[in-house]
Amino acid sequence: MSDENASSPARVDGETIFAVLRREILTGVHQPGDAFREVSLSERFGVSRTPVREALGRLQHERLLERAARGLQVPHLDPQEVIQIYDLRIMLEEEAAGQAAQNRRSADLMRLEALIERDRGLVDPDNQAQISTNLEFHAAFWAAAHNRVLEDLLDRLSTHSVHAPHSTLSVGHRWDDALDEHAALVEAIRGRNVAAARDVARRHMETARTLRLQLLRDAAVSGV
Repeated sequence: MSDENASSPARVDGETIFAVLRREILTGVHQPGDAFREVSLSERFGVSRTPVREALGRLQHERLLERAARGLQVPHLDPQEVIQIYDLRIMLEEEAAGQAAQNRRSADLMRLEALIERDRGLVDPDNQAQISTNLEFHAAFWAAAHNRVLEDLLDRLSTHSVHAPHSTLSVGHRWDDALDEHAALVEAIRGRNVAAARDVARRHMETARTLRLQLLRDAAVSGV
C-alpha cells in the first residue's frame, strides 16, 4: 500500500452521516425544532446531497426527524408519548435485567464494570457526556441479556427518547445516584440475583420517568 493510500481520509457515505447525526440527536446536540438541511449538511461532510438525503431518510424512518413546514427537524416532545415510552422501557429494562442476571458472561461483567469505573472518573461531565455514557452503559447491560430480540426492541425504543431541554441526569444529584444504581444493577447481575436485578432496573427507570415528566411540566410553565 502506498503512503498516499495509507494517509487518505476515510470515505464519508450515507451510513457514516447517519451514524453521526443519529448519535448527535440522541445525545442532545440538536434540540427539538432544529432544522436539518441537505445543503448545509453536504457542506459539513464534504459530500454530495445524495448520501445526505439517504441519511436523513433513515433518521426520519426512525422518527428521529419529522417533516415540518421548513423541512426536516428534530421532533418536539409529546408528553403522552413520553409516558408511553417510559412505561415500555420500564417493562423491557426490567426484563433485560432479569435475563442478564441469568445469562451474563464474564466478558459482560468486565465491560459493565469498566464502564462504571470510567463514568465515576468523569469530572463534572456536561449534559451530552452524561447522556452518551448512560446510553453506552444501558446498551452494554442489554447485551448482557444475550437476547437479540429484546436488545433490538430496547435500542429502537431508545431512539424515541429525545433528551430536551436536557437529560434527567442533569437534575440535582441524579448523575451520582444513577451511577450508584448502575453499580447495584451490576452487582445483582454478577450474583445472578434475578429478583434484585429486576427490582433495581425497574426503580431506576421509574425514577427517570418521574424526573422527565417534571422537566416537561417545568418547560411547559416556562414556555421553553
